[in-house]
Amino acid sequence: MAQQESEQPVNGEFIVDTEDCEARELAYRERGTSRPITVVGNPVLHRECKDVTEFDDKLAQLIDDMFASQRTAEGVGLAANQIGVDLKVFVYDCPDDEGVRHTGVICNPVLDELPADRRVLDDSNEGCLSVPTAYAALARPDYAVVRGQDAKGDPIAIEGTGYFARCLQHETDHLYGRLYIDRLSKRERKDALQQMAEGTPRYEIVPND
Repeated sequence: MAQQESEQPVNGEFIVDTEDCEARELAYRERGTSRPITVVGNPVLHRECKDVTEFDDKLAQLIDDMFASQRTAEGVGLAANQIGVDLKVFVYDCPDDEGVRHTGVICNPVLDELPADRRVLDDSNEGCLSVPTAYAALARPDYAVVRGQDAKGDPIAIEGTGYFARCLQHETDHLYGRLYIDRLSKRERKDALQQMAEGTPRYEIVPND
């Protein structure tokens, strides 16, 4: 399914990513092929990704594969480097705190700097498909705005609150080489890696040789 016309920003408005979520997500993943997930320690996860410059059929296929991979891993967001691709693009299929489902894709995302009055921190637990079976509390703003381009190269902006805001920040971090455990204290990071070592991923991963 092509990107909806309603996903284009008009006069600075945010995209509408809450309509026909089930049908759009299904269309993406039915065209895609699920790929294994890269995990912490893989070099592609620890460096800034390359900008997307070609908005072509190859990018469209990558996005389809990312939606398929996200569903297989039962995630709510997935960055391209989590399936080993060095490009700034992430997909999401994530509810906010009101239970409203948001589904979409963004290339070359950049987070807005929030004014002080919008920086209300939420210290809920956070997890990551690239750090399987591990969770840790991490304070992040409960509101986020990310700007970038859609799959055709047109400018878009996405607004998120609550859990969805966390998702937008988490996935943008990935594309700049940062995992959520990199924001933890040394002790908390060690604990998360221990959880990972003791757990068994529920999806296929790429082992680090």
